[in-house]
Amino acid sequence: MENRSFYNEILTEHNMRPEFKHDLPDANIVLEGVNPNCGDDIWLKLKVENGVIEDGAFVGDGCAISQASADIMLGMIIGKSEEEALKLGKLFLRMIQGEADDEEIEQLEEASALKDIAHMPARVKCAVLGWHTLEEALKKKQ
Repeated sequence: MENRSFYNEILTEHNMRPEFKHDLPDANIVLEGVNPNCGDDIWLKLKVENGVIEDGAFVGDGCAISQASADIMLGMIIGKSEEEALKLGKLFLRMIQGEADDEEIEQLEEASALKDIAHMPARVKCAVLGWHTLEEALKKKQ
């Protein structure tokens, strides 16, 4: 059985000391993501060159889950191709919907800390806000 306190520590750490919550003045993709149910409002900022996400950040406010999830997501996608980032996003959504197996969930590294959100329907939109914003931003760019 997994250690829930370990997962809680991951979420708390990303919420209290987010690595990617700051402005990114040279971002060439910027999109707002809003979850009116919880009051989450983030601006996802990406610097994408030649199909690779070279840098990323987010600003805004929201609940601990939305903030931690966005921070974890950015840590996973920076340095990846747009295609790889979109694949991770699809896998994350499958995990949240309870459709991913353990091997797939392992690929999500720290994002797997959010897998139990599936049992809290009111919080699902919080967890997926950054990921949905990422998908929308990259698809809008194409």
